[in-house]
Amino acid sequence: MPEIYVKVRPETQFEVEMKTYPVIGLESKAEHGKANSELLRRLKEITGEKPAIISGHKSRRKKLKIDQDKNSFKEKLKEYDG
Repeated sequence: MPEIYVKVRPETQFEVEMKTYPVIGLESKAEHGKANSELLRRLKEITGEKPAIISGHKSRRKKLKIDQDKNSFKEKLKEYDG
């Protein structure tokens, strides 16, 4: 399964910025897994697939396992960003 890194910014408005790797603003606070839950839910809404967090559960930089081609995943995020 492909893997991708994303960076999150909790407690901001929800947005997706495509940089070296996707930067995702989340509305939830980074406590009790709220931001992680929002991240997974929002990514499923955008891409149609629910990723899994492999590492970075308590970090702003997260490694995700995705069920689709990495380029397809990034393209869907770009479309949302654009």
